[in-house]
Amino acid sequence: MKKILTPAQRLIVAADFEPLADSGRFGVETEVLALAKKLAGTGVILKVNSALRACGYGLIDQIHDHGLGVFADLKLYDIPNTLATDGAFLCRSKPELLTTVCSAGVAAMSALKDKLPDTEVLGVTVLTSLNRSDVEAIYARDINDSVLMLAKHALIAGIGGWICSPNEAAMLRPLSNRMTINTPAIRPSWFKDPKDDQNPDRIMTPAKAIRAGADRIVVGRPIVKDENPYDAVMRTIEEIASATA
Repeated sequence: MKKILTPAQRLIVAADFEPLADSGRFGVETEVLALAKKLAGTGVILKVNSALRACGYGLIDQIHDHGLGVFADLKLYDIPNTLATDGAFLCRSKPELLTTVCSAGVAAMSALKDKLPDTEVLGVTVLTSLNRSDVEAIYARDINDSVLMLAKHALIAGIGGWICSPNEAAMLRPLSNRMTINTPAIRPSWFKDPKDDQNPDRIMTPAKAIRAGADRIVVGRPIVKDENPYDAVMRTIEEIASATA
């Protein structure tokens, strides 16, 4: 059974920093931890992916030291034995959330989850950067059918939740009240970025995503690039709260 989440626990902040030529992974680690320090006390979850691969799992412990939850967005994809090994390596750091890829299959997702009793494993369905043509070329079916097929694999595997675009949240909710729905491609109405790499047809505002059935939302640039990330987080939490009132 799903636990009840506070508005702050429904917000995942994506700490997706790119390495600079003069500082590399050490500079990224510094940026991630500086953001964690700014957001200390908010109760949100910090998402790390490339930085975690570059800096190692010790980064999870350092973020935890700032009182934040950690979403290890590693999108693990491999055979069952290898995913079980990945889970064993991650077990001590206890990230609150971890991603695998649904197309890895039921056995692999189950093997990963079995090694991580304290972590909610989430299955990535269809990446939100993909458009209809991309999805049809990869899965030989449309976006909704592809998401539904992959989501059913995750449900059978017994993992904790799904990653999907907010547009698919309402479609997945009837499948299970146990699984959480976690949606990237969230853009507040006040945020504009011509370099945004998300498919514009698969994005949504925080309030609309929550009302569509999302349990958690992932917000990156609108918060991370803001002059005051703490204030941007609090504005987003308020919007989430308004949608759940």
